Amino acid sequence: MNIQAIVEHALDEGYLTPAMEAEVGRICDSAAELSVEEYMALDHLMGALLAGEVVTVPRKQFINVMEELVIAETISQIGAISPQEGIDRADTDPQLDVGDIAAYALNRLPPLYATTEEGASYQRDRAQKELKSLIIQQVESAIAQNLDRPKFFPERQAISKSTGDEVVKQVSTLLQAYAPQFESQHHPVGAIK
Repeated sequence: MNIQAIVEHALDEGYLTPAMEAEVGRICDSAAELSVEEYMALDHLMGALLAGEVVTVPRKQFINVMEELVIAETISQIGAISPQEGIDRADTDPQLDVGDIAAYALNRLPPLYATTEEGASYQRDRAQKELKSLIIQQVESAIAQNLDRPKFFPERQAISKSTGDEVVKQVSTLLQAYAPQFESQHHPVGAIK
């Protein structure tokens, strides 16, 4: 999908999803230079966001209970690793990344989504009864994979979260950085609607 299509969809629907936001960011980051049409679309999106015609969808309106269960199990298992098991903690601590281990295990476990505290409590109880051994097994497997993984890609960057305000700031920064003269060339003062 291109920027114009994403902006058109956002304007039609009245919202900008995290996936749409990420795609616009990816396009802007990978493009050597944006076209005039792309700048105009970003400018239109910025105006719509500021006017409230388009709203950003919050990143999480629900939780995956499995995430918290896997993270808790990961921390527990990492803490239990001892020299008696033949693993030197000094060698493993830098390698054992809770996020990497949890992501590996979560990719092999069913999600348990909930939108309310009651739903989350139900999912936790269900997981304790039906999935506890599978969670333990997948975290053990993830730790083994993590320990066997070669050290590479030191330049990796963790995924960061952004809020609706950050979207407006990012679009504004992109417009200022890539098209500092765009507004004065294409929109006489007071002509932007």
